[in-house]
Amino acid sequence: MVLRSPLYENQVKLGAKFTEFAGFEMPIQYSSIREEHFVVRKKVGLFDVSHMSNVWITGSDAAKLISLTTVEDASRVDDGESQYTAILRENGTIIDDTIFMHLGEKFMMIPNAGMNQIVTKWLNEQAKKHHLKAKAEDVSREYVILAIQGPKSKETLQKLTETDLDMVKFFGCQIVKVAGVECILSHTGYTGELGFELQITPTKKAAVVFDALLSSGAEFGIQPIGLGARDTLRLEKAFMLAGNEFEGGRTPLEATLGWTIFWDHEFIGKEALLKQKEQGTYQRMTCLECVEKGIPRHKCEIQKDGTAVGMVTSGTLSPCLNVGIAMGYVAPDKREVGSILDIMVRDKPVKAKVMKPPFVPKDWAQKHEEIAL
Repeated sequence: MVLRSPLYENQVKLGAKFTEFAGFEMPIQYSSIREEHFVVRKKVGLFDVSHMSNVWITGSDAAKLISLTTVEDASRVDDGESQYTAILRENGTIIDDTIFMHLGEKFMMIPNAGMNQIVTKWLNEQAKKHHLKAKAEDVSREYVILAIQGPKSKETLQKLTETDLDMVKFFGCQIVKVAGVECILSHTGYTGELGFELQITPTKKAAVVFDALLSSGAEFGIQPIGLGARDTLRLEKAFMLAGNEFEGGRTPLEATLGWTIFWDHEFIGKEALLKQKEQGTYQRMTCLECVEKGIPRHKCEIQKDGTAVGMVTSGTLSPCLNVGIAMGYVAPDKREVGSILDIMVRDKPVKAKVMKPPFVPKDWAQKHEEIAL
C-alpha cells in the first residue's frame, strides 16, 4: 500500500502532481521543476519531506550505539548540535547516510525514505550484540518533516517564532515553537541554500505550520516545491541520493565521503575501510559536466577511448547551467579534473568534463540576476 503524507489534501488543493517514491505518493511538482528550482535558488521554497524517517535513540549508551554504528564519534557532538554521517556494514559499505541530532539525553536520527525499519532493526541488533543500554524506536509515521529552503528562508521562518534564528548555527538543532506549534528545528537542508528543517508531531498540527509558512513567505514569493526540483537542486550541489549513489554497496571512501570519517574511534566497518584506503585502487565518485548536448541519466556508462571506466549514478539537465551534469563512479586514474570522458546517452557518446564539486557554487543565483524565474 502506498503511503501518503498527512499534508496530502493540502498538496492536492495547491495543484500538486504526484509520483511514487520509496513507497510514498509525494508531489513531484506544483508548477514546473525549472520554476520551482529557481524559486529555491533565488527566493524561498517549502518542501514536505515526510517520506524521510524519524528514529529516536535513547538509553544511557545511546551515544555509544551511534558511535559504534556510524563513522562519527557521537561524544564529539554536543547537545543542540546535529551531524551528517553514514551507517556501515561490517564490510565498510553504506547501509544509509543520515543526520542525527543531539537533543538532551536522547538522539533523533533521520534515515532516508524507506530505510526506517532497516536502520531501526540494525541499530537494535548491534545494541544487543554489544551489550549496550540503548534502544532505537521508529517513529517515522508520527512526524511531518518540512524544509524551508532559499535565501529568504530565515526571514520567512523568523516571523513565526520567537527564537532568534541568527543564534542557531549551521547544523544546530533545538526545540522551538513555530506558529504556536512545538517543533524540532535544525539548520540543515538538501539544496545547498540557506535553510531549516522542522520535525512536527503530532502530525495533525503540521497543516497549521505549513499554511503559516506559505503566508509568512508570500511577500518573498514562496512556493511549495516538489521532489523533482529537490533532485535537481541537490544534484547541482553534488549531494548524494542514497538509492542512487550507494546502490550496490559503496563505501564512504568510494563515495568521496572520507571527510565524514572520524578515524580515532572504533566503529563497524573500520577495518574494511582501512584496508581499502591502503589499497587505493577503488572507483571514486566523480562529477561530470557535459560539453556536448545530452542529458545523462542513472546507469549510463562512462567511457574513455571506447572502454568502460565507470557508471553514472545520477544525472540531469542543470537548470542553472543549462547543460547536462552527472555524478558517477570512475576508475581512479581516469578522473583528473579537466579531463574529458564520454557518457553513453542513448547509445551515443556525449563528451563530458571532469569537474570539482559543486557544479553550482554558493550564491550563484545572486550573481546571475539575468536568469529570470
